[in-house]
Amino acid sequence: MSWTSSNHGVGVFNPRAFSFGGTSAIVTSVGLIVGLGAATAAKATIVSGLLIVAIADNLTDSLSIHMYQEAEQLEEDAAFRTTVANFAMRLLVASTFVLITLAVPGGYTVIPTIAWGLLLLSALTYSLARARHVGPGREIVKHLAVAIVVVAASYVIGTCLRQYGT
Repeated sequence: MSWTSSNHGVGVFNPRAFSFGGTSAIVTSVGLIVGLGAATAAKATIVSGLLIVAIADNLTDSLSIHMYQEAEQLEEDAAFRTTVANFAMRLLVASTFVLITLAVPGGYTVIPTIAWGLLLLSALTYSLARARHVGPGREIVKHLAVAIVVVAASYVIGTCLRQYGT
């Protein structure tokens, strides 16, 4: 199975087809778990949030990507493959965070979540950097820095909700 298009292909596996969905699912899932964890949300609430994002937000983003690609007059088959790849990647990645949340006792979910998220984001960034023929080290640092800012902001929001929420 090839996820490449004639205009954007980099070989049999095209990390571009998975980059938006993978990145979004990783950073959003980690931010959600950390933020809701800081707000002392129940495990069921966290899993519900992950599943809602994995389905509702995923479908919305996939449709948005598809419509953008149609507006850019990308070949119909290539636009469809990218849309499906985005949806499948986000669903798969979000599912791994659901499994971590269900498998790890409540108070200890954040550390494995952050570790798994940073590992996945690093692997995806490495794959993209190699496909672009650039050094992966600097790219990984940049992408992890942005993810850490998102996670820190999520933690602050969750903490504020815990302290000042009703």
